[in-house]
Amino acid sequence: MEGNRIETDEGRTMDHPDGDRIEDGVEETLSVAELGRDVVALEIEGLEALRDGIGQEFEEAVGLLLGCRGKVIVCGIGKSGIVARKIAATLSSTGTPAVYLHPVEAAHGDMGMVTGEDVFIAVSKSGDNEEINKLLPFVRAMKVKMISITTAEGSQLAGESDILLLTRVEREACPMDMVPTSSTTAALVMGDALAVAVFRRRNFGKEDFARLHPSGNLGKRLHLKVSELMHTAGDLPLVDMDTSLKDALIVIINKRLGITGVVDEEGTLAGVITDGDLKRYLVKNSEILDVEVARLMTRSPRTTVADALAIDALAKMEMDPPGPVTQLFVIDDEHKPIGVIHIHDIIRAGLR
Repeated sequence: MEGNRIETDEGRTMDHPDGDRIEDGVEETLSVAELGRDVVALEIEGLEALRDGIGQEFEEAVGLLLGCRGKVIVCGIGKSGIVARKIAATLSSTGTPAVYLHPVEAAHGDMGMVTGEDVFIAVSKSGDNEEINKLLPFVRAMKVKMISITTAEGSQLAGESDILLLTRVEREACPMDMVPTSSTTAALVMGDALAVAVFRRRNFGKEDFARLHPSGNLGKRLHLKVSELMHTAGDLPLVDMDTSLKDALIVIINKRLGITGVVDEEGTLAGVITDGDLKRYLVKNSEILDVEVARLMTRSPRTTVADALAIDALAKMEMDPPGPVTQLFVIDDEHKPIGVIHIHDIIRAGLR
């Protein structure tokens, strides 16, 4: 390869994707990995240009979305329509009510969803898409504020918009500079930037996010609490301070959790005895089974509370030092044990 020229399988030279367009029917000798890296590099260049171009117009767009008393309507068609759907979904999931509007369906009645309190976001690479531009007079007539995301500053869409967010990229990440690639990536990232900037200005936190994501693995991570998984009442392994290790072992075996809590006269959790403790003690002293558990227990064990998120309990189990554990006792405000949760309970719930 010399400069932007590469040698083909037929011994001829052609332009590298970083140079001019590649003629039809000419095969490159670049490896598949090199082709992939070229695409990524070109799209990164587009995103760097996008980043450098964010300024006053972006701030105005965020302010408009923050002040929206209705919903955000996001419109696009083709590849831009897919991007528009993603932008609407991201806005909705982060506290800004948003819906996707297909421009063709809008022309056949779906414009009825648009109200004067909404904000209209149009996504179009060229800014001269016929289906979208047909809607613009109706949007303007309703005095709906409009944001456009486009690569074309001189387009009809750009001229009709209240706020223009340019996603200009030097070229698409395809040798013909035709397939929407870098441009759709830039539009998608612009939508992400808008959504994140808006929810950060709203101080949208974990609790708000959890409220909008009640299902699936993400919902479990944000909702599922220790109280929903822990073993309680008759399944709770507990012994007194003067219980022999032999009797404690019977409790551990019967409860099948690999642990028992040790409580004092007031019922407060004083320590724990685990399978691992038993193994270590028996290796050192085979006569140890008659010793009281108070002499052998692990004092100040790691614990959790019923209202803790299960994912946080898992993190506490895995924290190091002094090393990972597989169970946590659940305690109340008086440090009395009310349950126990095993790492397997959390894994079975799909949080690992």
